[in-house]
Amino acid sequence: MIDILENWTTQVRKGILELCILNALEKQERYGYDLVKILAVLPGLDIKEGTLYPLLSRLRQQGLVATRLEESPEGPARKYYLLTLEGRQTVSLMNEYLEQLYKGSQ
Repeated sequence: MIDILENWTTQVRKGILELCILNALEKQERYGYDLVKILAVLPGLDIKEGTLYPLLSRLRQQGLVATRLEESPEGPARKYYLLTLEGRQTVSLMNEYLEQLYKGSQ
């Protein structure tokens, strides 16, 4: 039973993490470490860069996120992530669905 709960918790966290990343990018484009800092303040979503970057790569491959490089005065160029039109539509649908789930459980 503990294995089932752990697997379920992992899957829920993964879905919520994707939604939180897309929501953070909805407001403005961000670079990876900025996303790590934003997610760190959310309970249970304190992730490391090694977890974030593969997820961002997958979101890019799915067409939800685009990237651009910008030179940084403080070191190497930064890769900024931004939502595509499809990403904006998807995050809106995801938020609506989560809201419906929440309302249905009350």
